[in-house]
Amino acid sequence: QVRLVESGGGSVQAGDSLRLSCAASGRTFTGYSMGWFRQAPGKERDFVAAITWSGGTTHADSVKGRFTISRDNAKNTVYLQMNSLKPEDTAVYYCAADRTLSVYKAGYDYWGQGTQVTGSS
Repeated sequence: QVRLVESGGGSVQAGDSLRLSCAASGRTFTGYSMGWFRQAPGKERDFVAAITWSGGTTHADSVKGRFTISRDNAKNTVYLQMNSLKPEDTAVYYCAADRTLSVYKAGYDYWGQGTQVTGSS
């Protein structure tokens, strides 16, 4: 079994940047695709970005051009660089892993506990 732990969240002003990290432990995620999702209170958990083991990426339209997903397989770590943050980006951000790339939360078998991101106006 793989365990995922997110870090790097915080409260920032609109227009600022944050970098989230997701560290995998328990076993390596060799060959796995990784995704970032976010969920505001009372809302659905929505897709943000995903990356294959070899580095192919896809990003949601709402964050394209502002957020960038990346990974360092040697460190078993996935990142989400978030620039030009907006108040509507406020949510708990979750890291997820699965054997196959997906933009749907049902496509992932493993999830982290989440990290809070708050963008104030």
